[in-house]
Amino acid sequence: MSGNHGFSYPAVLALIIITGIAAATAQRSWTTVVKREKETELLFRGDQIQRAIASYYKAVENKKLYPGSLNELIKDPRFPSTKRHLRKIYTDPMTGNSEWGVVYTQGGRIKGVFSKSSEEPIKKSNFLPQYSRFQDKTHYYDWKFIYQPDQQ
Repeated sequence: MSGNHGFSYPAVLALIIITGIAAATAQRSWTTVVKREKETELLFRGDQIQRAIASYYKAVENKKLYPGSLNELIKDPRFPSTKRHLRKIYTDPMTGNSEWGVVYTQGGRIKGVFSKSSEEPIKKSNFLPQYSRFQDKTHYYDWKFIYQPDQQ
């Protein structure tokens, strides 16, 4: 009889455990990479919407006005021909849908947007100067992309 009787079963169990640990570690790393990419995309899309709001606001020289809806950024109703300040309404990369949180003026017009995600950001520092106010925020919905003409 062989001296290796029963050795295969514990070896296979050890291999399965090691593979599971490696897979779990890889999954956590991959999740972090994906979340960082979504954060980068949120910064880009939020910035694009903020710039579009600024463009809308500045488009009519003697009548500074914020848009009444995000759709007005795609087709500005103040012009007879199609005037676009934004190519399309981006989806919120953190939630995956096109419903953004909206920051309104006292008159009910749109001056900014934010993600509706309540997740905690990975990025908490080293923002570009225009987004230094995002420093140490604890939720994505705290990252508000607001156009304020007096601060630009």
